Amino acid sequence: MSSNDTPAAPSETAGLPADSPFRPERTNRDEAQQYVLPLVVHIEKAAPPARTDALRTAARAVLVMLSDERSVGEGEWAQAMRDWQDARIRKVVRRARGAEWRKACALPGITVTGESAEVRVFPPVPLDGWPKELAKLQVSGTELDDPEPPAAPDPAGPVLWLNPELDMSAGKEMAQVGHGAQLAWWDLSEQERTAWREAGFPLSVATAAADRWRELAVSGLPVVEDAGFTEIAPGKTVVAEGAHRVGSLPASPRR
Repeated sequence: MSSNDTPAAPSETAGLPADSPFRPERTNRDEAQQYVLPLVVHIEKAAPPARTDALRTAARAVLVMLSDERSVGEGEWAQAMRDWQDARIRKVVRRARGAEWRKACALPGITVTGESAEVRVFPPVPLDGWPKELAKLQVSGTELDDPEPPAAPDPAGPVLWLNPELDMSAGKEMAQVGHGAQLAWWDLSEQERTAWREAGFPLSVATAAADRWRELAVSGLPVVEDAGFTEIAPGKTVVAEGAHRVGSLPASPRR
């Protein structure tokens, strides 16, 4: 997410399969036509979502879009997904409430619900080709808080660790953990992806302690590196740990 609609792409490829579209040798990503994955978070003034839940829900929304049958093979969104992944992996988070949210929900996309958060993810669009219902939504103003201290990360599932040295808006963090979830997805086998999807994409988001972050940043795990266009200087923002644990997760009873 970026205030000028040029969010950074995850540039690290550690652990990714040879056929992953994130690998730079697949294409010159800067020369390809640029696409963006729009995410809209529902924020009503009277009842905003909790920050950590909004982050988890945004990350899950990216995974739901990546795995949706319309996004793969000959699905109706598949070409847009391929075009998006052949360029820089851009995500922009905007906010909506009231009638704005209802109009956004009328567009093709998927709404993912957390404990208090709702995030709608849309198929990728050209960087300068946003639908008018989304283009007018605000990027700024996504400041959120946790009314209660978040629970500790679940060690049985994937954890997206945030860099403790960075001060990012909630919207920026939502985009960054979305990048992290996407890198974790590409690091998995088809069997592991299926297990994660069938479990409902459980994951945790937390800010790492300083010592733990230094270990994670050099661990070889999938890591998101921001280009530093907005809010922060270039550098590592999120490390995805434990994605391979999904192979032992039980299927979600809500399926």
